[in-house]
Amino acid sequence: MKIVVSGYYGSKNGGDEAMLSAMLEVLREEVADLSVTVISLNPEYTKRRHNVDAVPWLDIWSIIKKIRAADLLISGGGSLLQNVTSGRSLYYYLAIIFFALACGRKVMLYAQGIGPIRGVFAHKLMNLILNRVDLITVRDRGSLKELSRLKITRPQIYCTADPVLAIKPVPLEFGEKILTRHSIVRNGKFIGVAIRHWLDLEHFQRELATALDRLADTTDAKIIFIPMKFPEDILAAQSTAALMKNCAVLNEEFTTQEILSLVGCMDILIGVRLHALIFAGVMNVPMLGISYDPKIERFLDSIGEKPLGTLSDVTADKIFDETLKKLSAHKNFRNDALLKELGELARKNAKLAVALANNS
Repeated sequence: MKIVVSGYYGSKNGGDEAMLSAMLEVLREEVADLSVTVISLNPEYTKRRHNVDAVPWLDIWSIIKKIRAADLLISGGGSLLQNVTSGRSLYYYLAIIFFALACGRKVMLYAQGIGPIRGVFAHKLMNLILNRVDLITVRDRGSLKELSRLKITRPQIYCTADPVLAIKPVPLEFGEKILTRHSIVRNGKFIGVAIRHWLDLEHFQRELATALDRLADTTDAKIIFIPMKFPEDILAAQSTAALMKNCAVLNEEFTTQEILSLVGCMDILIGVRLHALIFAGVMNVPMLGISYDPKIERFLDSIGEKPLGTLSDVTADKIFDETLKKLSAHKNFRNDALLKELGELARKNAKLAVALANNS
């Protein structure tokens, strides 16, 4: 079986690479003779990291050639089809889908987070193209609502879950070795923090730094910044750390397994990055999310949680109070049933993809 995967891969974003890793893990469990080509911003990086074929994201002729030879185009996962963080990327990913449809290939949107879509032209183009694909799975109920708003109704549509929720927990020893390498010794709580650059970062940094300093003083906790995207998240962490008295910034690029293990070593994870929060769920670590995008609220809602606020309105007091509350209730942290259900739904994406490809 030959599959082409279109997504934001090869950018050294830990969340996106984790999605691809999880997707490949479950697809390979389903199909013995699987051949995967990934459309990548950095093909050599993608080949090396995921043991797949890869083509450059701007080499349109190579992409079309691979699609024509494939049984299925998978578009996803992630928030590819939105025009809030980037206006141009929406049209790029829709163009890849259009090429596959023009070549007569089967097309599946795989566990995507749809929207927000702004503008009449973008709305009409989404409606025109997505109503012609074969199958859509979305990772949350908010995406279902967006599809309904856009009047996308012709394909089969399922609400499943983010691909990363299908990934297996990993041993803590990988993370422990990294922490030791950075001279971080456990003599109290570990508070993990995963942040990114965004428009309202200056306000957020001041509030977060104040809250983390208070937490370190009150609980003797060690504050550890974990980067999801290399090197951007390290720079965001370092600029926040400059406002603090004492913390550690892990200034390396990590594999999916290493980030999962590092998160698993934490007593709590404060995250702006969606997949840092999902990693916490996979590793059964209490989490607190701060929103910069609807996908954060959507994920937290799916496990019965709410964000602390947004980057522009969250306060140091809120971060401090809720972190203390979660730390004291650590032993009672159980989202197991919901997370197990989401894990099964994440695996369903691969089963549906294989069934669709087999019917091509």
